[in-house]
Amino acid sequence: MDRAVVIIGIGELASVFARGFLRNGYPVYPVTRNMDVSEIAKASPNPELTLVAVAEKDFADVLSTIPSQWRNRIGLLQNELLPDDWKKMDIKNPTVISVWFEKKKCQDYRVLIPSPVFGPKADLIADSLECIDIPCKRLSSEDELLVELVIKNVFVLTINIAGLVTGGTTGALWSEHNELARRVVSDVIDIQEWSTGVSFARARLIDGMAEGIQGDPDHQCTGRSAPARLKRVIELANKAGLEIPHIREIYQKQKSQ
Repeated sequence: MDRAVVIIGIGELASVFARGFLRNGYPVYPVTRNMDVSEIAKASPNPELTLVAVAEKDFADVLSTIPSQWRNRIGLLQNELLPDDWKKMDIKNPTVISVWFEKKKCQDYRVLIPSPVFGPKADLIADSLECIDIPCKRLSSEDELLVELVIKNVFVLTINIAGLVTGGTTGALWSEHNELARRVVSDVIDIQEWSTGVSFARARLIDGMAEGIQGDPDHQCTGRSAPARLKRVIELANKAGLEIPHIREIYQKQKSQ
């Protein structure tokens, strides 16, 4: 099974990737939470790619269990992902995709914009997704990847946190509550800059977020994870000593409800 793609975590997004890999001619070896990863690694010691597609809350724990023979062929697709998240787990040179399509239960996937991908297995992932009509954008450097990851983080955190106030869709948030959205964006970028140690061109991040909104203006702002994301942002800001006044105001209002 040397050409196999191992997928750890078989949720909604993972099912889309599996479909693409199969369409592209790669056997898929699924790994669920009840399976022994070390035993699977013995059966498939040289997969083309090991894609980690678990929920955000399980991400760090799963990375820590990756067998040594798989660690040089890791693929990552997590939301709120930044380079420190894999570097501190001693994952070197992963292939990373910033996913700009969604997949909900009992519904087919919906593409917002092309998904940027970078790393040694970028072509494998991009070619496989393009086999099922999901467009990708191949990146040429780690610097480009960092910007794309931050754009996605800005998009997710802004629509979730501002959406706790407005509800509704991303299109309505951007068109009818633009001032609120931009205040939240400013706070979110403060956190992203602290988390990465990089000063970004803010207009580029905002334009990237707006492109995602325009790609699917009917996308709902919030889901079950929005309150937890707000709490994590506040915890990060407290650790960093950041003011983020607009997000703190939303947090206080949420606590009082």
